Formats: sequence, C-alpha cells, structure tokens
Amino acid sequence: MSRRGRRSLVERAAALGVTDQRVLDALRDTPRVAFVPPAARLVADRDAPIPIGHGQTTSQPSLIAHIVAALGLRPTDRVLEVGTGLGYQTALLAQVAGTVYSIDRFADLVATAGGNLAAQHIRNVELTVGDGTEGWPEHAPFDAIVVSAAFHEVPPPLVDQLADGGRLVQPLGGDRGDDLLLFRKESGELVVDRHLGAARFVPLRGHHGLTDDG
Repeated sequence: MSRRGRRSLVERAAALGVTDQRVLDALRDTPRVAFVPPAARLVADRDAPIPIGHGQTTSQPSLIAHIVAALGLRPTDRVLEVGTGLGYQTALLAQVAGTVYSIDRFADLVATAGGNLAAQHIRNVELTVGDGTEGWPEHAPFDAIVVSAAFHEVPPPLVDQLADGGRLVQPLGGDRGDDLLLFRKESGELVVDRHLGAARFVPLRGHHGLTDDG
C-alpha cells in the first residue's frame, strides 16, 4: 500500500467527519496492506471491506477511523476490542490508547494478527482466543470497548466490565441493517450517547450473541 493510498484514506475519513488528528495520523502511518490476506494486497488501499476468512471481514478504513475517533480515547485508556480480525483496527486503537486487549474466537486469525502487529512494532496489545461476548474479566474494568459485530443487544458481561464513565461502540442489528451506536456507562447503566450511522457488520456470535445453532 502506497503512501499516496494512505493519504487518500485519511482524506476520505476526514471528509466523513473524523477530526481527531491522532486518529488521522494513525490511519496515515498504518499500512493496511500489512493487515490483509496476501490475495487482497492489491486492493488494500481501497476504502472498502475485505474478507479475511471464516466469513469475517475487516471494515473499510474510514469506518474504523470513525469508530476509533468516536471513543475519544486518551493515552492512558485501557480498551477491550471484541473481534481482532487480522489486527488492523487493533493497530489504530493501540496508537491512540494506553493498552488494547483484543479477543477473537478464531485462533488462526489471532495468531496472524499477533504477527502482523509485531511486524509493525506495535507492542501495547494483548491478544487472546475466546468468546468475545464474555469479555476479558481478568483485565477489567475497561475505559472503552469496541465490538466489531452486530447483535440486538450489548452482551451483559461487556456492560459489567466497562468502567463507569466508559464508552462502548457496537452495531445493533435489525431487519433493515445495523445501527452503529456510541454508548456511555452512567451509574452502572448504558445510555446511548449518539448514533454513528448505519453500516453492515457480521453477526456477533457467542454465548451472549448469536449461537451457532441459531
């Protein structure tokens, strides 16, 4: 992926309303080509989703930048990411937060993501294989949580593991598409802060999501 291609992605994200310069810098400095399957490297600079296996995709960079910016991350924040994929969003999060804890249910994706992140010298991340709908209680509470798949509700364990005052982004699925929402936790309850737009996401699977038989 060329620097020109990355500049184009930055311009696209800025045109969509991303104003956090740290996020735009991370988008500019992170080669998406390092986080996509080999067969997709020629199209890595396109602002479009890319399949990564197991029926999963990595979202378009402008949408990822929009999500990361909406979280309003601070350099000391601890972030839980549900859905590691091949590590591209993880890399962007890691450049604006303190530590990123990322979980995915596919071991091969986690292994590849770990290698991708290491190759880019991104070290403030911890990865694990597991059911993302259960969160990662050993490292809770989190200042922010991002869920990269859609379900009709936020999994209760994630609400429990979000610090009071924390922010959470998740698409809520419906018959007409997925509504991407930013939540805040106030007095132990999630409240909608604002709508971030409509987009299509893969379904959230797990004990507190869509089960494999349903």
